[in-house]
Amino acid sequence: MYLLAFVVSLFLLCFSVPIFLVFGIGSSMAAILGLDLPWSILIQVSFGALTKHVLIAVPLFIFAGMVMLRGGAATRLVEFATKLVGHWPGGLGIAMVISMGFFAAFCGSILAAITAVGTIMMPKMIEQGYPKPFVVVLAASAALLEALIPPSNAAILFSALTNVPVSQTFAAGIVPGLILLLFMIGVVLLKCRSIKSTEKSSPQERLISAKNAVPALITPGIILGGIYAGLLTPSESAAIAGVWAMIMGFIIYRELTISGLITCLKETASITAVIFAIIATATFLSVVLTYTQLPQKIILYFTELGAGIYVFWFALALICLILGTFIEIVPVFYLTVPIFAAIITSLNQNLLHLYVVFVAFAGIGMITPPVCVGVYTAAGVIKEDPAKAFKEVPLFVGVGILYGVLMIFSPSAATWLPNLIR
Repeated sequence: MYLLAFVVSLFLLCFSVPIFLVFGIGSSMAAILGLDLPWSILIQVSFGALTKHVLIAVPLFIFAGMVMLRGGAATRLVEFATKLVGHWPGGLGIAMVISMGFFAAFCGSILAAITAVGTIMMPKMIEQGYPKPFVVVLAASAALLEALIPPSNAAILFSALTNVPVSQTFAAGIVPGLILLLFMIGVVLLKCRSIKSTEKSSPQERLISAKNAVPALITPGIILGGIYAGLLTPSESAAIAGVWAMIMGFIIYRELTISGLITCLKETASITAVIFAIIATATFLSVVLTYTQLPQKIILYFTELGAGIYVFWFALALICLILGTFIEIVPVFYLTVPIFAAIITSLNQNLLHLYVVFVAFAGIGMITPPVCVGVYTAAGVIKEDPAKAFKEVPLFVGVGILYGVLMIFSPSAATWLPNLIR
């Protein structure tokens, strides 16, 4: 029966059935027909997973990002980054990467970051002579900063699965996120150094752009300051971020309209529904894992095999790279993190290190075909054929793997800041 459930799930996946149905049908078959469990068990576990308090922050951060996109904050950030580094070799590419980093600091959606920054920057880059395929994949890759730089939906989901405090997971992503930012800038400098740069902005122009961007730039301080000062929970800080985004849009920048706000609410509901549908049905799999004791059996196998930590990291990297090619990052979280967390705990390793390494390799799936959501989104922004951008994917996959290996051998990058503020 387990084999039948696996075959059915694989069949549905091959025919592009939505991933939440793949999880739901396959796992419920294994639970009900294979383990003789009642439907009520699955529903209870699913309801419990969806009602975790920490998950309230997910739609709130998505809403804040959408409002900042339509309310003018994203435009000011991009303008500030362009004025700051636009005259460097490959300056517009660097400006897009930096803008993605800024936007990631107050937006919980990778796709929103691609849309917000890419809509403004990508046409400018193409007009200046940047190759379209490179621009598309750079936008998709740079958006992975959102998965590390807090506040991050990836961090919230990881904390929900492992019971690690969200504040600690947020802190764990800051240093690795900055390192990944430098990696992306290095790629642009090497690849685009011969492309003509824009004229250097005057000090007055930089000052004006910085002044205009101040309300957006202080947003991470509002969000993270409240959390680490002990004044706000992550969910409360997400709510305040949404309110602050509306204040910027309606009062400071005056670009947000009522119809725009309604559109933001609709987009937030749509994205949240997709994420929560996956969470709801992915918990069916957790029931199967619990009753079959598969995590314990895998841990026992690793123990008897005498496998060390680096064998585990190699297996994790390989599994994430394979799964990320066919499945989006949220279901990869729910499919693998519970098992990985159990193994890493048995090996006396830090769960925050697991978070950083896992995101590094699972995030590569955003740009690897066929299910490369990041590339499709970025290509859609400039109406480019995604297939034409695939030739640039190997470069960024190589950079991603190099970065992931660096994180494996640098656990302090993930643990230093959390230990400092604990």
